[in-house]
Amino acid sequence: MFRISSGRRALLGLAVATAMTASLTACGEESGDTTGPGAAVPSTAADAALAAKVPAAIKTAGKIIIGTDSTYAPNEFLDQDGKTVKGVDVDLFNAVAAKLGLTTEWQSSTFDAIIPGVTSAKYNIGVSSFTVNAERMKEATMVSYFSAGTQWAAKAGAAVNPDDMCGKKVAVQTGTVQVKDVEARSKKCTDAGKAKITIDQYQAQSDATVAVTSGKDDAMLADSPVGAYAVKQTNGQLVLVGDIYDSAPYGYVLPKDQAEFGGVIEKALEALIADGSYKTILTKWGVEAGAITDPAVNPQVF
Repeated sequence: MFRISSGRRALLGLAVATAMTASLTACGEESGDTTGPGAAVPSTAADAALAAKVPAAIKTAGKIIIGTDSTYAPNEFLDQDGKTVKGVDVDLFNAVAAKLGLTTEWQSSTFDAIIPGVTSAKYNIGVSSFTVNAERMKEATMVSYFSAGTQWAAKAGAAVNPDDMCGKKVAVQTGTVQVKDVEARSKKCTDAGKAKITIDQYQAQSDATVAVTSGKDDAMLADSPVGAYAVKQTNGQLVLVGDIYDSAPYGYVLPKDQAEFGGVIEKALEALIADGSYKTILTKWGVEAGAITDPAVNPQVF
């Protein structure tokens, strides 16, 4: 998600979402479809030259430990067992790791604890829809792998205009760049002598989604693939509002001093793009519109 350096779903809504995810998965698996959550992921052979450049400690362990906020479907979220992390980010980075001759260990965390976990060596890498920005690159090395924007969503039939939300209640996930987005809009309201926007922040994106479907909040905004997936899960209760805006790259988060390893991950991504695996994985989750062709270490962003 578009999340700032500190982040990015009551129970009935989550149960419905889980059931719908299960249904979608079952359909994909039973029909033999090549797209959707139940579709197979292409196998990835290790590249010996790239594997040789993996940092010694990770290479010796044979696995890479990943911090992720597993509440952000379809990017990273928990499977029906409540433990296994899955999603487009998971499939893609598993393929990157395989290209480097490594297995993966996914550890769920709150979003705002991931970068500190990387800098303290609790995790080898953070993979959790981190938007690449200058603030984060002061703390860490980032490798771009996808492009996403922000999009609004509201209850079907609601009169919602993202450019006129004064006096309304808006749901966002804690620590995301969407928080700053709504804060800036609220300031414009108060500067113009209008009522402020009430910003309701939630630790999990699913809670923000349920806040809108239940009527507690008037609208929400989130990363474009996440908003689209939430709308699909609610089976018509929510609709997307307005266009996608402020597109920017997602990036993997590595320790600041591991730019060289970042370059190795960049080359692994380039190989997956070249052999078609990258596009296949994105298409499986319906997010191929966010594909990039030029992954980079610490890319220039504005």
